[in-house]
Order: sequence, then C-alpha cells, then structure tokens
Amino acid sequence: MSSFLSSLPVLLPVVQAWAEKQEIIVLEAGAPLTESQLADARRAGVAHPEKIRALRSETLPFPENEDIMFVARQVGLFSNRSTGMTLGHAICLAHAAWDDRHTLVHECVHVGQYERLGGLRPFLSQYLRECIDPGYPFGGLEQEAILVSREICKTTGDR
Repeated sequence: MSSFLSSLPVLLPVVQAWAEKQEIIVLEAGAPLTESQLADARRAGVAHPEKIRALRSETLPFPENEDIMFVARQVGLFSNRSTGMTLGHAICLAHAAWDDRHTLVHECVHVGQYERLGGLRPFLSQYLRECIDPGYPFGGLEQEAILVSREICKTTGDR
C-alpha cells in the first residue's frame, strides 16, 4: 500500500480535475434538496445545504484514467456496489439509492467534510490517503459518514 501512497501526489491533480468536471455536471443537472432533506443535511453538518444538488444516475461516474481506476479498485472504491458519490456540493446517487434516506444522509456528511476541510483538493487528499491507510472504509472521514448517517436516521426515523 505504500506504493499507492507514494503515487498520490502524481494522481491527485488528475483526480481533482476529474472531480471538478463531475461536480459541474451534477450541479448543473441535479435537483435541489427537499425541505426534509435540507434538515437532514443540516443535521449531518452541512453549512450550506441550499448549495447541494443531487442527481440520479443509472451508474455512478467512474474516472476514465486507467491509473486512477487501478488504484481506486485496489483500495475498494468504485465497486459495482457503490450507491453514492459526493464531489463538493454535488451528490450523485445510483438509481436504486435515489429514495434511500440513509445513503443521501451519508453523502451529506461528506458534503460537510468538504466544507470543513476547505474544498475538493483538501478533502480528496485526506480521503484518498485514508482509503489507502488504514484502508476503505476504515478511515476517519468514511467512519464519520457511516456513524453520523446511522445516528441521524435512527434518531429521527427513516422517512
């Protein structure tokens, strides 16, 4: 895994460029959150939930760069089981997860992390490092999203 860590400085600008492109697509085509979704986003730690746009997609977008996909697959990202992806204020949900409150809240936690860390590059740098060491889904950012979304959906009832 240390070889993956050493490749991050080279891959990060390519990942960031892809993420910025995807974010623009989702922000332009996505829908704003409903009132109850805005409330969940606030509970999840999002400072500006009104900026979020969610897009339903048959499949989540995957990077076309073979090096990025190789590393991503090695650390457990972009699997066929992936149901959501967050890039800044853009949330892309697989068609099957569109009405799944837990998945949306989980992705909202990631939006809050983007805001807190200062944008795409700082988030991606930390998230990808954590996907390599300690490994996905054991990094702090992913664990926060898992635990916070579970707590929000448990305490406020699944709607």
